[in-house]
Amino acid sequence: MEKVQIVYWSGTGNTEEMANHIAEGVKEAGAHAEVLAVDAVDKDALLAADGFALGCPSMGNEELEDTEMDPFITSIEESLTGKQIVLFGSYGWGDGEWMRNWVERMETAGATVIGGEGVVANEAPDEDAVSACKEAGKKLAVL
Repeated sequence: MEKVQIVYWSGTGNTEEMANHIAEGVKEAGAHAEVLAVDAVDKDALLAADGFALGCPSMGNEELEDTEMDPFITSIEESLTGKQIVLFGSYGWGDGEWMRNWVERMETAGATVIGGEGVVANEAPDEDAVSACKEAGKKLAVL
């Protein structure tokens, strides 16, 4: 893809950092990355693409953030058939259940989650999470 949109919501900055690492991977693969906070997204432009990345940390009882990100996901859910997406986010407790649930939700909506699972980081992204983010960005760039 010529341009890859990376949409995120971040409370502490960890998920935003992950978004920026995905953007690095996109750029390394020769495409243009656009990193956008979820409240700045043009849904029509996003859904016109074959693929994109969505990021949100685990909140509360291992759930998506419920004032901006979850309503956004709900608003695009019916338009995800055939889309290839990367899901990513950080967590501070639990075992990543929110990401497994999110992957299942997106696959049920008809999207293909690149790599079959989301990219997660426990708190700030470590070396492995940074590498996984960059690889995910490279995969999006070549769709």
